[in-house]
Amino acid sequence: MNRHDKSSLPSDWLEGFYSGERRVMQECYTDFFDTVFQSVGRVLGGADQETVVHEVFFKLLSEEKMRRSFTGGSLGAWLSAVARNRAIDFWRKYRREQNAEPDFMDSVEHPASFGSIDRSDARITLERFHDELLPVKLKAVFKARFIQGLSQREAARSLGMLRTTLAYQERQVKRELRRFLKGKQER
Repeated sequence: MNRHDKSSLPSDWLEGFYSGERRVMQECYTDFFDTVFQSVGRVLGGADQETVVHEVFFKLLSEEKMRRSFTGGSLGAWLSAVARNRAIDFWRKYRREQNAEPDFMDSVEHPASFGSIDRSDARITLERFHDELLPVKLKAVFKARFIQGLSQREAARSLGMLRTTLAYQERQVKRELRRFLKGKQER
């Protein structure tokens, strides 16, 4: 069966597509994964490309409104356009985030939060925090973002994780660091 043109799609297949029938959605994923992957790849690469591909198929699987927006023509061309548009939106958002991303030390606390710790002691303090108090699962994020100074995108790419996952873990690191620094000031 040619699933590239609505006129050649059997009406029961098309209704199964619109209603999100499992078998039809599986066929759609199998038949059009490469199409979506290539369309997104024209705009994004690496982990960002994979993220957008998964987002497109997630929306396709979970939102009947999206499926019903396919009104005719080539299903592959429609999916390609949807994927390309989502990739462009993702890239625009990334560009805005890049321009708005604060420096780590500005985002943790004002330098005065280090209290009596001078700059020469700051590195020792941070190393102690990393070695003794930071949970193991957060150490790689801490090192990439706060020691190496990588951007969120660079750190996520180097650690092989989604940027959103990294951002969540980064917030946990900041919370732990604030507690640690507050405890040092109280001593």
